[in-house]
Amino acid sequence: MNRLCEITGAEFPLFAFSHCRDVVAAVSRAGGFGVFGAAAFTPDSLEAELAWIDANVGGKPYGVDLLIPSAQAVEEGTSHAEIARRVPDEHRAFVHGLLQRHGIDVAPERLHQPRSIGTQGAAEIMDIAFRHPIRLIASALGTAPPEMIARGRAAGVPVAALVGTAEHARRQLAAGVDVLVAQGGEAGGHTGEVATIVLVPEVLRTVAGRVPVLAAGGIMTGRQMAGMMAMGAAGVWTGSVWLATAESEVSETFREKMVAASSRDTVRSRHRTGKPARQLRSAWHDAWEAEGAPPALPMPLMSAASEPAISLIHRAADAGNPAAKELVTYFVGQGVGLVDGVRSAAAVVGEFKAEFAEAVGELCVMVGMSSA
Repeated sequence: MNRLCEITGAEFPLFAFSHCRDVVAAVSRAGGFGVFGAAAFTPDSLEAELAWIDANVGGKPYGVDLLIPSAQAVEEGTSHAEIARRVPDEHRAFVHGLLQRHGIDVAPERLHQPRSIGTQGAAEIMDIAFRHPIRLIASALGTAPPEMIARGRAAGVPVAALVGTAEHARRQLAAGVDVLVAQGGEAGGHTGEVATIVLVPEVLRTVAGRVPVLAAGGIMTGRQMAGMMAMGAAGVWTGSVWLATAESEVSETFREKMVAASSRDTVRSRHRTGKPARQLRSAWHDAWEAEGAPPALPMPLMSAASEPAISLIHRAADAGNPAAKELVTYFVGQGVGLVDGVRSAAAVVGEFKAEFAEAVGELCVMVGMSSA
């Protein structure tokens, strides 16, 4: 049996990261393994989301991904309201002016709502995750904290961590993680610069079989999955492909932009969270990168400055504001160029399985021919 499937209970080693509970449950029901991204959820809202998944996943396994940065510009436990107050007036005025220029007339105070990621209540968020029957817990950014490792061991829940270099892999191994996710620079969200096809074998060489390795970054098809596993990965960790599903959390405008986008339409930028994160390039990034724009703030101040505005942008775009559509962006990888339509999450799992089987069959034929 696949080692990763054995320790997580997954039927097929297709791991699907999503901020949407519907996607997580649908993927697990279809035989993959849904992983719920818990960033930006309060303890109460995370409890409600995980309870919903428990009730709708059909007894299938799923996991949780937590964003607990090891380095931030505020002290651990700083409230969201206090973080919002620390956003400089220059950045507040810039965001307000940008929205006004795109026909989004909003009172400035609505842009200063206390919303950010990776800051408050990390211990409480972890408590909630371990109250549910999760089969994997992942650290999305930075070295997995000792408490996560210890609690995972005690609960029999494997701990995974995302890495972007071989050095990151060595640190995570030293910390005691059970699974590594080698995420290349093609990926959406927080990511490094090394390409997936280089990073995966580099991490596999570093690991030397001590823990399973999932390949991530730009993987949108079952054939790509087969290729990663042919290199030695135990499975794949995917994210962007699920944004183009009917169940996903993204706006209709963003779905439309995904289908129209090419692989060259993404940008790795600090102008949303404060750390380098790959997103669909839009007028939002053009404005922040223009001469005279204020510099990106560190995490979590940048997300406090940007998230309320981006929520308003998506709502205005879906309501028919054409200028707002120019600003619409979301975290997505270079694999967006392979998106050609919107499907159900279950259909995507089925396509992965069929393409994977087809590719593996062709490889077996080639191997048989070469040994004949």
